[in-house]
Amino acid sequence: MQPPPPPFGAPGSGPPPQGGVPPMFPGQPPPGGMPPGPPPMGGPPGGFPGQGPPPMGGPPPMGGPPPMGGAPPPMTPPTGAPPMGGPPTGMPPPLGPPQQGMPPPPTGPPQQGMPPPPGAYGRGPPGMGGAMPPPPTGMQPGMPPPPTGPRTENFSQPAPPPGGYDQYGAPQFGAGAPSPEQVMGQFAALTMGSGGPGQQTDVGVNPAEFPRPGAAPVIPPVAEGNCDPQHMRLTVNALPNTAGLKQKWGLPLGAIVSPLSCEADPVPVVDFGNSGIVRCRKCRTYINPFVQWTDGGRRFRCNICGSLNEVPVDYFCTLDPDGRRRDTQERPELSKGSVEYVASAEYMVRPPMPPIYFFVIDVTQIAVASGALENICKTIKDCLDNLPGEQRTQVGILTYDSTLHFYNLSPKLASPQMMVVADFDGEPFIPIPTEDLLVNLSEARKCIDSLLDALPSINANTQTVESALGPAIQAAHCVMSPLGGKLLLFQSAAPSLGMAKLKNRDNAAAYGTDREHMLRNPEDPFYKKMSAECSRVQICVDVFSFAPHYADVASLSTLCKYTGGQMYYFPSFGAQRDGTKLTADLTHNLTRETGWEAVMRVRCSQGLKISSFHGHFFIRSTDLLALPCIDGDKAYAVQIGHEENVVPASTAYLQCALLYTSSRGERRIRVHTMAVPVVTDVREMFKAADGAASAALLARLAVEKSLSSRLEDSRQAVVTRVMAVLKEYKSVYGTQHRMPGKLVLPESLKLLPLYALATTKCKALRGGAKECSADERSAIGFLMMSMSINDTLRYLYPTLYSLHNLPDNCCQPGPDGQLIKPTPVALATEVLDSRGCYLLDDGLVLICWVGKALPADTLNGLFGAVGINDNLSLEPEQDSDISRSANALLKVIRTNRKNYQQCFVVRQGDAMEAHWLPYLVEDRQQGAMSYADFLSHLHRNSNG
Repeated sequence: MQPPPPPFGAPGSGPPPQGGVPPMFPGQPPPGGMPPGPPPMGGPPGGFPGQGPPPMGGPPPMGGPPPMGGAPPPMTPPTGAPPMGGPPTGMPPPLGPPQQGMPPPPTGPPQQGMPPPPGAYGRGPPGMGGAMPPPPTGMQPGMPPPPTGPRTENFSQPAPPPGGYDQYGAPQFGAGAPSPEQVMGQFAALTMGSGGPGQQTDVGVNPAEFPRPGAAPVIPPVAEGNCDPQHMRLTVNALPNTAGLKQKWGLPLGAIVSPLSCEADPVPVVDFGNSGIVRCRKCRTYINPFVQWTDGGRRFRCNICGSLNEVPVDYFCTLDPDGRRRDTQERPELSKGSVEYVASAEYMVRPPMPPIYFFVIDVTQIAVASGALENICKTIKDCLDNLPGEQRTQVGILTYDSTLHFYNLSPKLASPQMMVVADFDGEPFIPIPTEDLLVNLSEARKCIDSLLDALPSINANTQTVESALGPAIQAAHCVMSPLGGKLLLFQSAAPSLGMAKLKNRDNAAAYGTDREHMLRNPEDPFYKKMSAECSRVQICVDVFSFAPHYADVASLSTLCKYTGGQMYYFPSFGAQRDGTKLTADLTHNLTRETGWEAVMRVRCSQGLKISSFHGHFFIRSTDLLALPCIDGDKAYAVQIGHEENVVPASTAYLQCALLYTSSRGERRIRVHTMAVPVVTDVREMFKAADGAASAALLARLAVEKSLSSRLEDSRQAVVTRVMAVLKEYKSVYGTQHRMPGKLVLPESLKLLPLYALATTKCKALRGGAKECSADERSAIGFLMMSMSINDTLRYLYPTLYSLHNLPDNCCQPGPDGQLIKPTPVALATEVLDSRGCYLLDDGLVLICWVGKALPADTLNGLFGAVGINDNLSLEPEQDSDISRSANALLKVIRTNRKNYQQCFVVRQGDAMEAHWLPYLVEDRQQGAMSYADFLSHLHRNSNG
């Protein structure tokens, strides 16, 4: 069998090549040759960056008790695990006639006219070098057979309440959640070991009782005086008083921080005027609701370091009998956990910079032929009126192919002038003063519009395929360095001239070796050095990659990583397929509210420290993060450690301070503060654990670990951490809750095993060279490092809606004012009905799966009058109730998302279905366990 190709689609948007499987979703080869059981995850358990080894006395290595010395045995499926292809032993059969298994996908020529694959992060199209071999003609060992025969399901029955799982009948966790004892009782059906005397041990697994997330994210309540969790959210809302207790906890202890989050309520602005912002004179903590007032209000004690500070005369206020200032409610900084200060001149080393956008655009033949150049120019021009900064905004444009093209945009000129530089030796040559290359938008609007209109036609007949990307970046740096700003780099052709040349490094032989992690790191030191230099002069780099072949995203994304930028990946860009997404994503990038020349610091109470930072930034000093640009889409993670043996106080405090320049030219300080109890018992930590934040931080650390370790080591580290906390929970509550043979899950962490399993199966970590290309892995890994908690969990465990039985009032306001959505179903093969149609939402792409037995009236209602081999699309809306409801759902899903989600359709039985299967997280997949197997595995290994 041919080796599967690197996962990029053919250029453009035409039909796939003859004789191969048309690509759909990236990097997932046809499901053939899978072993009958999950192979070893391998490797000794390891920790994450910024953490020590697993806690002493933690869980043994996976697969049984640890041998004396050496590495632990490989992870194996649980004893008695059902063979792949059917439900676990003891699972009740589905209603109606037994499912006979899905017929194999067609083995003939691929369907002509199939729309090319999506260009979404981590789900982009496969198929760069050669055609993917067709799916096997029969069922392969270890492949779960999808259902074929129609299930006798009565679609006329009303759907369960939103948030449940109708196909499994599982209860909804959230309001009225069951107690830990009830959760443990739900797992009593799992055969996980020998029971006690007189207890039945041969009990089947019931997937309906497995914990699953609800339809909407659960946001923890906000304590008085604390900031909104959307801005700063701890993995445990009770901090351990000693390092020993932290080590005993097992899971990473930290917080996810998004200082400019758009998901939170507006933050009040406070202006102290010429008197200056009130701060602790010792540790520089900003005044907040948790300081203690003394001496009748003339002094306050800092809640971070404990120092006494004099209150400025013009800030004095008397205290009430409870020792609180009488003006507390009138002052946001004393009553709110989040506040934004107007900074005075002491917080400026130079006048606030204007918003600056410098566009570096590829004009090679590849960029022109794909339609990228025309789309980019049109989108930029359409956004000029909405760029933040009003009259202060500055814009510049540089194009490149085998030479560099500078443009004089001086408002004194009637039309722009182009100058070509072909010499790349030494420092880049800038032919005219930078003030004519980077101009005020409002003053030079006529020249800028004229240039953007002309660029596609000027380069329409170019045959140049060479790219001087490195020299173009160097030249842009020279132009922007006096002020800084945002550099938007558009790349289609592989860099081949001057500095920063790239070559194809996607080497399948490197996987499983000590060299594997090098595929996910830049090979040429140019990229890291240039990124650090850009950060130093306040330049943020955003990269848009449209390469038809290998792009080396690991190298290109380094430019964004240390400058606080963003990586946009459009493999094999085709304007017909990807133009809408490019327009939407670029428009969002240019028009969203942005902070400039920012620095961020997180402070914590005496006895604690911020031990590590995780995300996209440059660490300027031990605890100061440099962020040339920042916006509400970005999130950062920190881990908390102990600076002293014992935390002296019963309450700890964290404060995040972001100093930045707004697009309106004001220097601002966004401050978020929260108070957290300090505990001496791990039981209190279990009660206060935040499973969602813990899962998000665990996933981020696993992705970061993959940059220095093998993928299997990163996956193993996730499982090791989960086993450690489950083992600790069982050791603490084992005597109180004697439940032999049952997996005991704390209520606060009941979803952690599911998210941990999903993390090991995500595009950034799963499989090896055959499952995902190095470019796709780097692109989705980069994105996960800056995702918010909600975005991370949505990506790890997507939401799956049934479209065939949408409620009549779908996406209409309900009695409580909330929009009515269809009930989600579990991500498992056995719940997909061949008479149904389902829509999957992972936050990055939308995929519609159409059962082969979908009734004709439903098919035509959703997709219009279509033939058996016609391409299907949910858009545009058809003249039917079900189509209107489905499109209303698409609109609601896309609302307020950070990126545009393309929608693609997969038919049951088509070759494209092979790329749909990895989204079914609960299924057993190549190299990974099913949800039931994984829970059983955790149970065996957490028993010690």
